Amino acid sequence: MGSLSAPIAHAEDQGSPRPGDRTDAPRPDDGVPSVVPRPTDWTALPGRTELTRRTRVLIDPRQASATALPSGRAEFPGPARQSVRALAGQLRTEIEQITGIAPRVVAGGRPDRDDIVLALALAADRGAPAEAQAEGHRFDSTGPVRVTAASTHGLYYGTRTLLQLLRTTAPDHRAVPRARSADRPAQAVRMVQLDAGRKYWRIPYLKNLIRRMGDQKLNTLFLHLSESEGFRLYSPRFPGLADPDHSYSRADIEDLKAFAARHHVQLMPGLELPGHATVISEAFGIGFGSGPGACTGAHTHSHLTPDWIIDMTSEKAVAKSKEIVDEFAGWFDAPLFSIGAEEVPGQLAECPRVQEHLTAAPDVSTLGDLLNRYINTLDDVVTSHGKRTAVYNGSEHLPAPQQRVHAPVVFLTWEGTGAEPAIPGHDEVAIGPFYNTPNNYHHKYPDEPWMYDTWAPSTAPDMLGSGVVNWADYNFWADDEYVEQHLAGPRAILADRAWNGSPTPDTLAGFRARAARVGDPPGTTPAWTRPRVRDRPSHHWTFDDAAYPKGWTYAGSPGNTIFAEDVAGDLPGTSYIVDNPTPVPGVRGQAWRFDSDRDGVGFGGIDVAEPWTVSVRVRASSRTGDQVLLSSKAGALKLMQHGTGRVGFTRYGEADFSFPYVLPLDRWVRLTWVASPGRTVLYADGERVGAVPASVPLPMRSIGTERSALRGDLDDLATWDAALGASAVARLR
Repeated sequence: MGSLSAPIAHAEDQGSPRPGDRTDAPRPDDGVPSVVPRPTDWTALPGRTELTRRTRVLIDPRQASATALPSGRAEFPGPARQSVRALAGQLRTEIEQITGIAPRVVAGGRPDRDDIVLALALAADRGAPAEAQAEGHRFDSTGPVRVTAASTHGLYYGTRTLLQLLRTTAPDHRAVPRARSADRPAQAVRMVQLDAGRKYWRIPYLKNLIRRMGDQKLNTLFLHLSESEGFRLYSPRFPGLADPDHSYSRADIEDLKAFAARHHVQLMPGLELPGHATVISEAFGIGFGSGPGACTGAHTHSHLTPDWIIDMTSEKAVAKSKEIVDEFAGWFDAPLFSIGAEEVPGQLAECPRVQEHLTAAPDVSTLGDLLNRYINTLDDVVTSHGKRTAVYNGSEHLPAPQQRVHAPVVFLTWEGTGAEPAIPGHDEVAIGPFYNTPNNYHHKYPDEPWMYDTWAPSTAPDMLGSGVVNWADYNFWADDEYVEQHLAGPRAILADRAWNGSPTPDTLAGFRARAARVGDPPGTTPAWTRPRVRDRPSHHWTFDDAAYPKGWTYAGSPGNTIFAEDVAGDLPGTSYIVDNPTPVPGVRGQAWRFDSDRDGVGFGGIDVAEPWTVSVRVRASSRTGDQVLLSSKAGALKLMQHGTGRVGFTRYGEADFSFPYVLPLDRWVRLTWVASPGRTVLYADGERVGAVPASVPLPMRSIGTERSALRGDLDDLATWDAALGASAVARLR
């Protein structure tokens, strides 16, 4: 990459094409069909089959109401809910959206060469495991186009192949390359997890995600619906537990389930018990920090309070836990229901309340026994609803001589590579290598080259599948699309590899180009974007003390994850754990002092295109080689630019830009950047100090980066969706 006016930029990962983006890049002549995931068996044949105005979708009238043959039923992915007739009608609509042709759905009749035939028949491979038969299918586009499968799961996936081929065939998207395929998944569970406890996701985004998952043959959307900071299922049975404005009602869940069923995605719920449960503990007074003889901060993780853990020694707390699980297990019909059960601190065993209980109870003698008994108690509730319990791994590290977790419980393994099962005696879903935690404290992103080039999904009988997971730590109020930008790439790779476990035939760049050609499925709605604000600041963070917004619970110990209120907009933020800014007196009210590279603030906003203005009061305390004010994956505003020490900005991977101004130490200065397309002006205390003939979108991910945080005090940070004039900037003083 070439430099524009300065050295190549440093210190940030680079972006990549998103699978949902369309591109005009030429198709490589590599014999790989433009389909994601890649079919497990594909024989390309000469010529193409054309869809015409006469094209029909033919189904067998005897199968119109059916969903599966006996051989097409399996525990995972769970039962198909969509009938053959309903799928045919859906396919008709999707073909019309792509081609402009609206084929008639006909029950019976002899197919012509330009027709499409959907039929329930034997799966792609009689010797395959049950789950592969449930989703396997045969695809034949030699004319007519035929899709056969043992369930509508398989028929649906065969029609995804058809629709993707149509989308990548120019100019009118009405031709299908002739081919034959026997296609089936390598893994039964192909999962995407969203942290919906810390962050509330808009339903339109969830529906777009479901569309994309179905299109890529991913079958499980795991909504992790409770965390220490929030509970996202609203039931009148538990007043005060969930905020109705930032949670999902029973009607919302029924709507999402019905929508997901049309895209053959299971809606898997997850709660988090007994740890990560401050919101539950405080709602019902059932945490280890409540009541006589409460545990203390010495018995939990240092940045949290004892109420982060539900009191597993309390009959009242266990009964309330069972009541909560019983209520919400009945809302869902996926095969798995997660209860979390991770990260219980070992030092909890030193709490006198725990020690007294272990001494008195005949069936537990260690903290591990106590946790396993709690898991098994809730597993009995989940099992009564016809589901299997899932837990995150970790409990196996605690000695438990008397209690063993019930054998049917599935472990979501976040340790290890996911190549082989790690928990003897239990089925597993591998999630460890696929963590997406897009904040500048954890800074965890799936290793896409490793995923595509090296990872081989395990087909061991007790490895049910794999899942890419997103955690919303310190991005509690992030834009949905911010996370989507980070999730789309690894999600597409997981879809490809977990379906087709054979060695990849091309490079990651080739795969990304193929995924970009496929683009988004029909029906995908435009991403929500924050409307531009006129005549006032779009965001304003004063760094004064403020309570968490309605619907979120503060779970930290004092001084941790402090809240940055946005008094002008709707993008508040929080600091991170362990290292935190320190509140100090500011120019007006309170400021935050940053003295470590791990000090930062997470926003999770989408970058704002030029024009824009940013103004901030800053008192620098020391000089370092690189100090970032605002950052994103694409760029940063710099208080001290790498290589020059001057105020500037960066377009990562391309260039660093500097103004002829060095930030003084130990005094307050108001810095203001004003950007219009191709030009950025810097002001200090209202006076123009320089201009650069370049610009970047306004970075809105975070204050600071993992290795280049500022050193000093920050106050009164504001942004505008416009380029303020010199007189307006002068008035900011």
